[in-house]
Amino acid sequence: MSTIAATSAKAQGMTKDERFVIFASSLGTVFEWYDFYLFGSLAGIIGAQFFGVIDPATKLPMFNQATRDIFALLAFAAGFIVRPFGAIVFGRVGDIVGRKYTFLVTILIMGLSTFIVGILPNAATIGIAAPIILIGLRLLQGLALGGEYGGAATYVAEHSPAGKRGYYTSFIQTTATLGLFLSLLVILFTRTILGEPEFAAWGWRIPFLVSVVLLGISVWIRLRLNESPVFQKMKDEGKGSKAPLTEAFANWSNAKIVLIALFGGVMGQGVVWYTGQFYALFFMQSILKVDGYTANLLIAWSLLLGTGFFVFWGALSDKIGRKPIILAGCLIAALTFFPIFRMITTNANPTLEKAIESVKVEVVSDPALCGDLFNPVGTRVFSTPCDTARAYLAQSSVKYSTAYGPAGSGVKVVVNGKDVPYTAAASNPQVLAAVQAAGYPKVGDAQIVKMAHPFDIFRPQVAAVIGLLFILVMFVTMVYGPIAAMLVELFPTKIRYTSMSLPYHIGNGWFGGLLPATAFAIVASTGDIYAGLWYPVIFAAITVVIGIFFLPETKDVDIGAN
Repeated sequence: MSTIAATSAKAQGMTKDERFVIFASSLGTVFEWYDFYLFGSLAGIIGAQFFGVIDPATKLPMFNQATRDIFALLAFAAGFIVRPFGAIVFGRVGDIVGRKYTFLVTILIMGLSTFIVGILPNAATIGIAAPIILIGLRLLQGLALGGEYGGAATYVAEHSPAGKRGYYTSFIQTTATLGLFLSLLVILFTRTILGEPEFAAWGWRIPFLVSVVLLGISVWIRLRLNESPVFQKMKDEGKGSKAPLTEAFANWSNAKIVLIALFGGVMGQGVVWYTGQFYALFFMQSILKVDGYTANLLIAWSLLLGTGFFVFWGALSDKIGRKPIILAGCLIAALTFFPIFRMITTNANPTLEKAIESVKVEVVSDPALCGDLFNPVGTRVFSTPCDTARAYLAQSSVKYSTAYGPAGSGVKVVVNGKDVPYTAAASNPQVLAAVQAAGYPKVGDAQIVKMAHPFDIFRPQVAAVIGLLFILVMFVTMVYGPIAAMLVELFPTKIRYTSMSLPYHIGNGWFGGLLPATAFAIVASTGDIYAGLWYPVIFAAITVVIGIFFLPETKDVDIGAN
């Protein structure tokens, strides 16, 4: 097939060239998200390989605590914090040089960075160079992703016929979910074939190495694309921007729209998206103690059932508007997150739910010994008995409250009115025995949801959990399906790539990406397994209020006229 010709907008139907544009842009973006999610999905194994290596000679950690803390902080931040900077860098290039070549560069950076992770020697082999290189590669991934989405969304939108931009760009909106789904499938398949010991030792590299094949396919397909017709027309007429950053952010008339897009649309969309896909997975594994195999399969099924609704809501937004669908999704999510997550607990771990309702646990301590437990990046080390006791209970998914004893008193854990002496966080057999005797589930409790194989979905308990997760995915599709079209339509062609990319990656990379760790830090601080949901509820509600009053409707905007 020869290089495709740029297509003019048509009133009806989707031409062969338009289908190819959507396919090529979406496929490449799926592979970028696949690469990005691999790191998060395998963070525990990667951390052990690169940060937590034990020196065989001394039997001690290879890196001291301060060094490990720095690495943990950088690894946590790299993939999310740098995304807006990637949006600025590549957005500027995309508005000056062009959409096509910019997202060719971003996919090359992402793909090569991911492949190198797969062949990178661990800390036991090359020492401190290993985690330093790993973090550098993760930073490159974040920068590349910051430039990829805006380019793909803009490119597809600028090829779309009037009245169908929501439908066309909704295919780009499926890519993040499909990338996550693909990464989960490859990981599960590799784990199943090799077994857990081999996978942890070396098999975890295979999903990273596979990415080089995906990279080759993506680059080959994208090389066959021409520049966006809207952008090419602007360039031919000499109307392009020579300083897109200045025009986008130093000019108040445009900067104001950037802020409205962020706080009145993307911020709420980001927290709803990350709650429905990522915090739900984290909640099941870390709080409800569902095994990783089952939790990943439950999420995978909910994504499989729900992904088509990105296109449904995108197409509907062409008829009734972007704004009502996005804001309705944020509002419904904010109103229902608490009851839905409680129902997930009811079905996934009923023993835990009963214990939370019936068992009263208090940490009694001198108030001077009780500090703040907020620790979203996991680098703080708690030393006082009050803090270690509360952290231990939070990690064990035990709902607790804090009561203050007289000055100079020690720390004790009170379970249903009975005092339990507390020693150290690393070993608390008395506390563990006491809460389990009172009703909290033991490890491997028979009532915790468990799937025997990927198609074990028809038992009532499993089906109920998948159904609840599907509802969360529906919220994700409502807020995410129309967002690309809306962002493209808000900004003029000459600074569109730069302007839309920054609010998108702040909303998703910062407000959304930092959600799982921050929400769990809130859980640990309060002793309430549902308290972390206040994070998405509050930000989604703020978006609804700001969006109602300030966010314009954009579905009828002519994006080629500005």
